[in-house]
Amino acid sequence: MTDRIREEGAAVEGSAIVVSSTGLHARPAIKLSRLARQFESRIEVRVSGEGEWVDAKSIVRLMALRVASGQRLDFLARGKDAGPAITALSNLVGRNFDEPDGHAGD
Repeated sequence: MTDRIREEGAAVEGSAIVVSSTGLHARPAIKLSRLARQFESRIEVRVSGEGEWVDAKSIVRLMALRVASGQRLDFLARGKDAGPAITALSNLVGRNFDEPDGHAGD
């Protein structure tokens, strides 16, 4: 589920833990980027508060993060629909990308 959502001025932050035993692989990365592209806001993501922010709308950039099970995804959005975007993305991760348990990376 959503760990936190925090609004700071025009930016909104949120995070969620990847619960899939296989981490963030092709199918969940596609779902995450497709959902991010539904919003006008600029949306970025990073792993566990480390490394650089990457474009959440890019499947290639999401895959390059190599997110393992149990790691936290941090989201940052700026724009008029930033709040709903962060809520939707955090909820998708919290729901295991709407995949059966253990199959999010197949």
